[in-house]
Amino acid sequence: MKQKITEFIYSHREELVNTVKELVEIPSVKGAPEKDAPFGAEPRRALDKMLEICAQHGLVTDCHDDVMGTADYCPAGDIELGILCHLDVVPAEPLNWTYPPFQLTRRDGKLIGRGTIDDKGPCAAALYALYCVKELGIPLKKGVRLLFGTDEENGSGDLEIYRRSHTLPPMVFTPDGSFPVINIEKGMIRSSIEGEYSGGSVVSFTGGSIPNAVPDKAEAVLRGLTRDQVRAAIPANSTGAVLTVDYGDDGLITLHCSGRSAHASTPQTGINAVTALIETLNRLPLGEGAQRDILRGLERQFPFGETNGSSAGLKLSDEQSGALTLTFSKFSMKNGKVSGCIDIRYPVTAELPDVVNRLSAALNSAGLRYVKNMEEQPHYVPEDSEFVQKLLRVYEDVEGEPGRCIAIGGGTYVHDVEGGVAFGAERGDIDYHMHGNDEFITEEELLKDAVLFACAIVDICG
Repeated sequence: MKQKITEFIYSHREELVNTVKELVEIPSVKGAPEKDAPFGAEPRRALDKMLEICAQHGLVTDCHDDVMGTADYCPAGDIELGILCHLDVVPAEPLNWTYPPFQLTRRDGKLIGRGTIDDKGPCAAALYALYCVKELGIPLKKGVRLLFGTDEENGSGDLEIYRRSHTLPPMVFTPDGSFPVINIEKGMIRSSIEGEYSGGSVVSFTGGSIPNAVPDKAEAVLRGLTRDQVRAAIPANSTGAVLTVDYGDDGLITLHCSGRSAHASTPQTGINAVTALIETLNRLPLGEGAQRDILRGLERQFPFGETNGSSAGLKLSDEQSGALTLTFSKFSMKNGKVSGCIDIRYPVTAELPDVVNRLSAALNSAGLRYVKNMEEQPHYVPEDSEFVQKLLRVYEDVEGEPGRCIAIGGGTYVHDVEGGVAFGAERGDIDYHMHGNDEFITEEELLKDAVLFACAIVDICG
């Protein structure tokens, strides 16, 4: 059976790649609510396109509450397996990409474009997996439902809306993580920060654009400083970030800091432009006052290069899920107001209120306030569950290597789905540039994903 599935999937390579291309070309970043499009026109357009493609492949489709699409294949029995994917993506700055982010580029065996790995490529692979099972006439005793959401990247409001009036299948996996199987996801805290100040040499500071990624850009506009003072501070900077300076005719000086983006669940792989620029500012003679105190306090509590929260009293770890991670993802200081965001992924044995209290105390010591944004408990599914064991066996059979369960700091689409796990689509330690520039998946991996998903459908529902 595996051989027949593999032959079918590989014979549909161009069709599969073209589906990814059609989806990537839609810039489905969350936008302003519109009629029939609660999360913006582009996510809705991506949803309509995916449902159109699914219908063309003979699946029974439906759109629910304008936020979630489903495509069913149920030749016998009830729907028992759900494959949960999402069509929304994080923003992409074209100037930072080698190739246009919302066009699919095929180069050196890679498919490059926003969403190729997260999560449009896996969406397409899931579709062709189910199409393969249908076209080969493989008998199923249980039905399968593909689900396509439109708000995973911004809190999964789509899934919340869908579940108010619909029940998910009893078994759900999402290709929104890594192989072999993710059965543990750390708890998540996404804190807004607020504060006030008066005066100061920093006219404005802006850095970071999304809450769940290491910021790769930051900028500060300064006044009352000389060129010599600024030049003296930059060589002393040892952050690994790239700093450039613009001297304006009006006496204002602008510092630009470039780092390296990374997902907030693995901040150690990035270079944080926000904390790097704060460190640089603290080397300058900015004078004293509330603004200076805040900058010093932030560097003291959240120093550049530290991603485990130890300076803020947040160094926590356990054997099951590893260490806490902390990402200072957004920061703004302008017109006497401070705002920003801190993303924390905490281990499964830690208590949510304790982590919140520690973070709040760290922010207070810097003259700022903790404001609740997202607070989520950890997610855990026993490794010995029948569902998990079946997925591991499929992985071992197709990939030819031992399957194992892994714990992550990232939150997948099933974080709040009881019994749900992630099955794909990243592999090993490969950097797919997810949420970063030149995001990609290889064609070979995309095809293997479809084979894996088809084999999983047959093993679980056949």
